[in-house]
Amino acid sequence: MADSQPEFFARHYAEAGLIEKSVACWGKAGHRSVARAAVAEAAAQFEKGLDQLALLPDSPQRQRQELELCSSLSAALRAVKGQGAPETGRVYGRARELWEQLGFPSEFVQIPYGQSRYHAHRGELDLAQRLDEDLLHLSRQRNDQSGLVLGHLSSGVNLMFSGRFVSSRSHLEKALALFNPTFHRPLVRHAGVHPQIFARAYLANALFCLGLPDQALVRSAANIPEARELAHPPSLAGGLAIGVRLLALLGDIAALAEWVGQLFAVASEHGFPHWRTQGEIYHGWVKVRTGEVTRGTSLLRGGLAAYRAGGVELFVPHYLDLLAAACEVAGQAEDGLSLLDDALRIVERTGERWFEAELNRHKGQLALSQGDAETADELYRKALSIAREQEAKLWELRAAVSLAQLHRDRGRCTEARDLLKPVYDWFTEGFDTPDLKTAKTLLDELS
Repeated sequence: MADSQPEFFARHYAEAGLIEKSVACWGKAGHRSVARAAVAEAAAQFEKGLDQLALLPDSPQRQRQELELCSSLSAALRAVKGQGAPETGRVYGRARELWEQLGFPSEFVQIPYGQSRYHAHRGELDLAQRLDEDLLHLSRQRNDQSGLVLGHLSSGVNLMFSGRFVSSRSHLEKALALFNPTFHRPLVRHAGVHPQIFARAYLANALFCLGLPDQALVRSAANIPEARELAHPPSLAGGLAIGVRLLALLGDIAALAEWVGQLFAVASEHGFPHWRTQGEIYHGWVKVRTGEVTRGTSLLRGGLAAYRAGGVELFVPHYLDLLAAACEVAGQAEDGLSLLDDALRIVERTGERWFEAELNRHKGQLALSQGDAETADELYRKALSIAREQEAKLWELRAAVSLAQLHRDRGRCTEARDLLKPVYDWFTEGFDTPDLKTAKTLLDELS
């Protein structure tokens, strides 16, 4: 019974005043719950262990036990409360204090990693990147492979958010190269997610923006079956959510609808609000794209409100863009422009620039729909400049297509062709995406 029902003994030890034994049993119960994917139950058990621990006098031993429980609790809270939830941040903050007091023990390098993820989701990317740099510096000094895996993973993800796709790719590939499935297996429990699944998923996103959609889609599609085999629901939910975003950017609505259904199922079954609200947002987008504009727009608004209520700002510009597109379909261009202005203000405040080129291009489209060709021209050029600076070839292609179409409509066909052809020629021949098909059709027309 001590092995199969540690929570039973934890309660009885507490009633008997045997605090240390109660703490140990609550910790054991929490880890047992994590092992059988009952993450919400695990979080409650770790919290009870901390409540008992608070009854003991302060000492290095107690601080060590508190750090262990805080580390486990924070990883669970990222799934059951949300990556940017205040509760998650408070526990990570306390864990960081203890980690520093105890001399930065290497077996708790997941603490700065988790802190970085929390601050990134709050839209505090500069702080998140500083935490990544500190973790990588410390891990290099110690030759700590686990710290390097988490440091490169977090750096790669945050650099992608910032629109630094080449550097992001480099860090994510380093994380994958360093990851050893056997040696680093404990990181899954400690960090709350499987580093390999998340590194692959975000690498696919970065490759897509860099103009390598074929590689991105292959990696993303292969990632989910492997995530299922792990029997670790937070990793599966996170992998699905990142993959869903890629399908939405590609415009594959049939595949998007299928993946959204899978994301809903996992997030609902295990009580993951952060990922469930993302599923609701993309479910709304599927509805808009399949003709149910009113219903889809309502789902988009509700999902976005719930998502932001969890304290998260990351990806909000992208979600506002989806809502603006829904307004565009409904003939509400003014509302769409207002939403895009909100999105661009968030970009300036947070530094989340991975989607900045597309926001400007979309704003240009809406301006053009209202007859303002000069503003559209300016915004398309700005989108093109941002994409080139970021080496984001797919965003560059989209901006070039929009600007070339505007030149064509103004009778400047030679200028339009000279603008578009070099960008189109950069892409791998023989691979078709909707963007490449649109570009080819336009080039054929201009020829």
